[in-house]
Amino acid sequence: MAKQLPYGIIHEIFSRFQARCAEPKGELEHTNAFTLVVAVALSAQATDKGVNKATRGLFAVADTPQKMLALGEEGVIEHIRTIGLYRNKAKNVIKLCQRLIEEYGGEVPSSRAAMQTLPGVGRKTANVVLNMWFGHPAQAVDTHIDRVGNRTGIAPGKDVIAVEKAIEDNIPVEFSQHAHHWLILHGRYTCKARKPECVECLISDLCAYEEKTS
Repeated sequence: MAKQLPYGIIHEIFSRFQARCAEPKGELEHTNAFTLVVAVALSAQATDKGVNKATRGLFAVADTPQKMLALGEEGVIEHIRTIGLYRNKAKNVIKLCQRLIEEYGGEVPSSRAAMQTLPGVGRKTANVVLNMWFGHPAQAVDTHIDRVGNRTGIAPGKDVIAVEKAIEDNIPVEFSQHAHHWLILHGRYTCKARKPECVECLISDLCAYEEKTS
């Protein structure tokens, strides 16, 4: 774990991220808050590319809790069987739909606590939806952000909650809305787990990682 970088360096890092991509977007395809929460829940232990391939057909026929419930668990399975843990995920999707209809009028609630009561929805999923759909500066920490935060010194922490807090405490507020997307994309395409591409890295000169690749 690298030491926490100073504020000025973090500001420069995110200034560079912003200059390269001012409006970073999540890569999961969705049309509304419901399809987004389902897509994010399905993405656990799966790639965004694999989830998108499965959900294009699913969301074409079921883009509301009511339509998904009518499709039924087996119907959901037919669309998502290429995704890991598909049976358990299909069961959670149906339970999620039931809960949304019974308790929230079929609408995805806009609070983290309420979202986390939905089957298959944890803190990370709730934060993604809060950020991407409701426009809150929530920080969804996945394996990419955990790695980048600790490796670079942008947001070090012993677990994902600590990394999330480090992001909230140390990243300038002007960058907070898009921070988690910049960090995810940086971890996915540049600061990779096995061999980070330090030579191509936009922030290599600012990063605290001691074992930079050449």
